[in-house]
Amino acid sequence: MSPPVDIVQSDPVLPSRAGIVVIGGGIIGTSTALFLAEKGHSVVLCEKGRIGAEQSSRNWGWCRTMGRDAREIPLAIESLHLWRGMNQRINRDTGFRQPGIAYLCETEKEVATQEAWLAEARQYQVDARLLRGSAIDALVPGASTMFVAAMHTPTDGRAEPSQAAPAIAEAARAAGAAILTECAVRGIETQGGRVSGVVTERGRIACDSVVLAGGAWSRLFCGNAGIDLPQLKVLGSVFRTAPLSGGPEVTAGGSVFAFSKRRDGGYTIARRNANVADITPDSFRLLLQYLPTLRQNYGEIRLRIGRRFLEEWGTRRTWSLDQATPFEAMRVLDPAPKQATLEEARVALSRAFPVFARMQVAEGWGGLIDVTPDAVPVIGEVAAIPGFFLATGFSGHGFGIGPGAGRLAADLVAGDTPIVDPAPFRFSRFTEGRRQAA
Repeated sequence: MSPPVDIVQSDPVLPSRAGIVVIGGGIIGTSTALFLAEKGHSVVLCEKGRIGAEQSSRNWGWCRTMGRDAREIPLAIESLHLWRGMNQRINRDTGFRQPGIAYLCETEKEVATQEAWLAEARQYQVDARLLRGSAIDALVPGASTMFVAAMHTPTDGRAEPSQAAPAIAEAARAAGAAILTECAVRGIETQGGRVSGVVTERGRIACDSVVLAGGAWSRLFCGNAGIDLPQLKVLGSVFRTAPLSGGPEVTAGGSVFAFSKRRDGGYTIARRNANVADITPDSFRLLLQYLPTLRQNYGEIRLRIGRRFLEEWGTRRTWSLDQATPFEAMRVLDPAPKQATLEEARVALSRAFPVFARMQVAEGWGGLIDVTPDAVPVIGEVAAIPGFFLATGFSGHGFGIGPGAGRLAADLVAGDTPIVDPAPFRFSRFTEGRRQAA
């Protein structure tokens, strides 16, 4: 079942020309369009389905600096700064608030892991601290009976996935961007080796630059353009509850659960460290690049082979730009959640906090997460096709750093000073080691 998402109506007319075309209407694409439009650029955002209908509305809503890969921390800090002022900036409600986020530790081994992260992250002046004893109960009443410590970041926050990307898209339109839904981009055109336009299912748009923020679809799109983007899809499962009184305000996760309070008084709940990776043909094509990640995260990723293998085996990987594409055949990825995983989360959370034993599950859903080999996104230009930029591979971290990532992508396209150092997100990092070995 798809989660509820605010509807954004499409502009009726396909522009014949724009300075920049953004492909993908999730949190990354809409943020990129907003910041480009604010810079005064001519922007068209093309979404094959509905704004925010895929992973941008299916995530937990966490906007965090805590626990991130060190390469992402500067971007997360800038993004959190943007989140804090976003409602005022766009004159719309993204649902953002700052209840803080806590990681609850059951063992001293888990505490050591959090302390190691904090030691590395202190160089960025992160607002995280380790709590023990009664200080944990102040966050989550009764937590100290089961948890030995908690890593807490009081300034981390949460936004509403059903509202955020649509609100930002409407703000981008108010700033001058065209927003086209149900309008798949079939591919890019080049002239003299650089981007000269895109071909959509509704016609051609001449442009100087393209930003691909296609989430789980990005590898397929890139492949048709002759670019090998290493990216696989992982299934995350989530459920929401009916309004529940007496529950904690803080957003928190333990080793096997995660919860956050919604604006409607219910909770978004998931099973942590148990995403499902369906084995597909790409799993074999990219096996060597993903082996280190699989080893490092052994036990946290559940491999599965089933219908998705045959579905992706039967999906066309190349097409001409006058042909209908897989993007038109599947407007919205709406995978079924793994019910057993959701039940594990429900049972574990109810055992840890009795208040959740009386929760009523309202609905559950699945979402396909775009994952790179090092679980860090790609944000930057593709050297082989000047004018073609990627903003993808956010590996389940994209919602929280969406505004910062959109600002960084906009800075790079515009040739402005980037909000953070873009080097950790360069596309070329996936081939640099292989070139040196050769």
